[in-house]
Amino acid sequence: MRLTPKQMTSIAIMTALCCIIGPFSIPIGPVPVSLSTMAVFLCVYALGLRDGCAAVGLYILLGAFGLPVFSGFSGGIAKLSGPTGGYIIGYLFMAAIGGWFIDRFPAKKVYMHLCGMILGEMVLYAFGTAWFMFLMRMSLRQSLALCVIPFIPFDLIKIGLAAMLGMGVRTALARTGMMEYHKV
Repeated sequence: MRLTPKQMTSIAIMTALCCIIGPFSIPIGPVPVSLSTMAVFLCVYALGLRDGCAAVGLYILLGAFGLPVFSGFSGGIAKLSGPTGGYIIGYLFMAAIGGWFIDRFPAKKVYMHLCGMILGEMVLYAFGTAWFMFLMRMSLRQSLALCVIPFIPFDLIKIGLAAMLGMGVRTALARTGMMEYHKV
């Protein structure tokens, strides 16, 4: 996969956005409410499936190498292999699903973008919760009560914000010529 300098710049900008807003979180239990999911959706909204996933993957790699870019300003392999690591790895699946819908459907069908982001969030929940259950040796019911149910309202709000902000970012990047390789 060859990237143009514009694509590399766009990916770097969106990775930086994830690194800047991703660490902000509110601890409400073993899994905090973080802005990471919104940052991931902004990446794929702005860049599309391929480049958005590249930005998210780079974000995860930076955190794996120890940069404090994950919730609570944490990072490192220990964070990825800990109870919330499945959710962090799940960002890639979430980005891929949301990005596919965003690329596949035109901007006027924003409801399809929202459907894709909700589906991506559901896959994130499944992947992260399975990882959490395995490491913490908890039942599905306990894990859902701790890791999913309290987050649904917050995540729906973040999806709505990402859709509103993402379309604006995508349009602005297209106007500056940074996204001439994407349909807007």
